[in-house]
Amino acid sequence: MNKTLFDKIWESHVVFSLNKKIDVLYIDRHYIHEVTSPQAFEELKNKKISILRSNKIIATTDHNVPTTNQNLPIKDVLSKFQIKTLEKNCDENGILFFGLKHDFQGIVHVIGPELGITLPGMTIVCGDSHTSTHGAFGCIAFGIGTSQVAMVMATQCLLQSKPKQMRIKLTGNLNLGVSAKDIILYIISKLGPDGGTGYFIEYSGSVFKNMNMEERMTVCNMSIEMGARGGIIEPDATTLKYLKYKFFYPKEKEFKKLKNLCKKLKTDKKALFNKEYEFNSDQIYPMITYGTNPSMCINISDPIPIEKIKNKKKIKMKSLKYMGFIEGKYLLGLKINYVFIGSCTNSRIEDILLISKIIKNKKKADNVSVIVVPGSKQVYKKMINSGINLILLNAGFELRQPGCSACLGMNEDKIPYGEYCLSTSNRNFEGRQGKGARTLLASPLVAAITAIEGKIVNITEYIKNNPIK
Repeated sequence: MNKTLFDKIWESHVVFSLNKKIDVLYIDRHYIHEVTSPQAFEELKNKKISILRSNKIIATTDHNVPTTNQNLPIKDVLSKFQIKTLEKNCDENGILFFGLKHDFQGIVHVIGPELGITLPGMTIVCGDSHTSTHGAFGCIAFGIGTSQVAMVMATQCLLQSKPKQMRIKLTGNLNLGVSAKDIILYIISKLGPDGGTGYFIEYSGSVFKNMNMEERMTVCNMSIEMGARGGIIEPDATTLKYLKYKFFYPKEKEFKKLKNLCKKLKTDKKALFNKEYEFNSDQIYPMITYGTNPSMCINISDPIPIEKIKNKKKIKMKSLKYMGFIEGKYLLGLKINYVFIGSCTNSRIEDILLISKIIKNKKKADNVSVIVVPGSKQVYKKMINSGINLILLNAGFELRQPGCSACLGMNEDKIPYGEYCLSTSNRNFEGRQGKGARTLLASPLVAAITAIEGKIVNITEYIKNNPIK
C-alpha cells in the first residue's frame, strides 16, 4: 500500500488503537516552557503521578522573559514567578532546563533544531501552537493544550485522531525579493484562515526542495495560521547537513542510522492525499498583511482588495476599521514608527544576517524604533562573533536578548496603542502586540527596508536600486 510521509511516521508511533478513530500515539520529544507547563506539573503533583520519561522533555524560558538585562533579577512579578516555578519543577523531576543564564536558552522552536534535539521521523509536541515549526525536519510536530502536556508527562503518549492530509506543491522561479515568509503568507492568503482546518500539510515541489532548513522552518511554523494541525517536509541531504555538527546530533554510528531512516521517510509516488493544491512561485511577490489575521495579505505593491462576498465583507470591514485602512487603497507610503524583528518564525541567524546585509552602512529613518530580538543565546553569540551586532547598532537598531518579546507582547515589549508595527512574527490579531497595536506581518527583508525608509515602499524597486551584496 502506498503511503505518505505522514502515514509512515504516524503508524510507526501508534502504540495501539482504541477504536477506528482514536490512536494512542507515542511522543518522542516534549518541549516545555514557563507559561503552559506549571498547571501540568501541579496536576500531576495533586494526583501523585510521577513523570514517566523525564529524559524526553526539554525545558526553556522564552514566552514571558525580559529581553534586556537578563543578568539582573526579574522585575515583573508574573514573569519571575513563572520562570522560578519552571526551574523548580525541572530540578525536582530531573528535566534538562535551559534557564536565562544557560548558553542554550532561547525560543523553544529555535533551540530544538539548532541544538540537534529535533530529528527526522520524530513525533514532537509542546504547549505552543507553533510547534509545527519542527515539521521542517520530517517530523509530526504539533501544539497541545495544558491537560495534554500533563498527559504526555505521565504517559509519554497522547490520545489522537489521525488528521486528514493535504499536499501543497510549489514550483517555478522566485521573483526578486521573495522569501520563505512571502511564500507561506501567499499560500495562507489563497487558502484562508481555515483552509487547512482538520489537515496536516505536506509541502512539496522544487521550491521547498531548494530551501535551506531555516526557510523550511518558517514555512512549517505558519502552517497553523491557515488552521492546519501542522506542516511537514521530506528530510533530505539538506536536513542531514544542517544537523551534522549540532551540539546534540547523533554520533557517527547513530547518524548513519538516521541517514538510512531519512531514505525511507518519503511519500510514495502513488500515495493519495485528501486534498491537493499546486501553486507557481512566479505569481508570488514580497507580501504584507493589511488586516487582523495572516490570510488578509497582499503583494506589497497592490491595493487592499475589495470584498464582494456579503458575509465576508462584514468581518473584513471590522478588521479594516481596527487597522485604519480602506478597501482599494495602497499601503505604499504608509508611515511606520515601529519595526519588530524576531519570533520563532524569523529570528534565526540567517534572518538577521540578511538584515545586516541590507542595512550595512545605512541608518534607520528618524521616525522608526527598531528592536531586533534573536531567537536564542546561540544566535546572539554568532551575531557578536561575526560583528553583525555592530552593523545593527550603527544603523540605529536596538539589539535585545533572546525571547518571544513583541511577538505576543506578554512582557514589557509592547507596541503603543494605535501605532503600526511592521513585524516578522506570525500573528497580527487585534492587540497581539499590545492593546490597540496594529500589526503588519512581512519578511525580514521587508522589515529591514521599512526601517531604513520609515514607510512601506515597493520592495522590488528598492532592491533593484539597492542590490543586496
